[in-house]
Amino acid sequence: MSTGKGDRGLLEELVRFYIDHLSVEKGLSRNTVTAYGSDLEGYVSFLEREGVKGPDGMTLERTISFMSEEEERRGTASRARMLSAIKGFHRFLYRERKVRDLEVQGVKSPRISRRIPFVLSQDEVERLLDVRDRSPLGLRDGAMLELAYSTGLRVSEACRLTLEQIDFERRLIRVRGKGKKERIVPFGRKAAEAVRLYLAEGRPRLLKGRMPAAVFLNNRGSGLSRVGFWKILKKRSAEAGLPADATPHTLRHSFATHLIEGGADLRAVQELLGHSSIATTQIYTKLDMDYLLEVHRTFHPRG
Repeated sequence: MSTGKGDRGLLEELVRFYIDHLSVEKGLSRNTVTAYGSDLEGYVSFLEREGVKGPDGMTLERTISFMSEEEERRGTASRARMLSAIKGFHRFLYRERKVRDLEVQGVKSPRISRRIPFVLSQDEVERLLDVRDRSPLGLRDGAMLELAYSTGLRVSEACRLTLEQIDFERRLIRVRGKGKKERIVPFGRKAAEAVRLYLAEGRPRLLKGRMPAAVFLNNRGSGLSRVGFWKILKKRSAEAGLPADATPHTLRHSFATHLIEGGADLRAVQELLGHSSIATTQIYTKLDMDYLLEVHRTFHPRG
């Protein structure tokens, strides 16, 4: 990034300072920081085309104009994130006394309609987890899928999981999630059995002389990537005859939905998922209307 006194260089330098602030001081995840950096790069490019001479040119009018332009290219969720990045950048510059006001905070975020996520039925999950392959990779796949469904871990959390995070005696995992926030998540007996079997008979044969910290390894002895997880799920889903829509996040959605269907408290599910807002968790209460109708008609005295 340029550190010269040109207009573009100055704005880029300020963006870099802000991104460092998000990463180091705020502890945001690498994926979030990368996304915000990309959003602000687009914002700076727009400002340059507008002939902006420095931070004072980042006005309310120009920001509205930029967001209007982006409306033609981006979806609602993407624009909402971009505006969040811009507002955060402005707040940062205001605290650093680089801009005189916070007018940009008045720009309204596009309303995001929460789509109901795709989930597997409990029978479909049983078919997915019925991995009979006893090769090292088969044991890994079975253990990884069992643990993902048993805990509701995010894909990145499962891929980063290390041996020291697992307490087999109490069947608990210490998870470091978004924003480096920690939570404790229990896992079930079947997941414990599958992971123990993989650690005893599968993982040692995947190490290839290496000593990685990650629990789940690829066939080269390195930690499994998110793309690797996705490919494994696609393969095992096809073998089980499941819908092609299944993604690694589907297991997390299914975990939450099945807990709520079984009567779990919404706050408890929020804690297990690591959601900062219960509004994010509430979507799972809207998932299976047929199930809710069945419960009402079965158990309500006048159903």
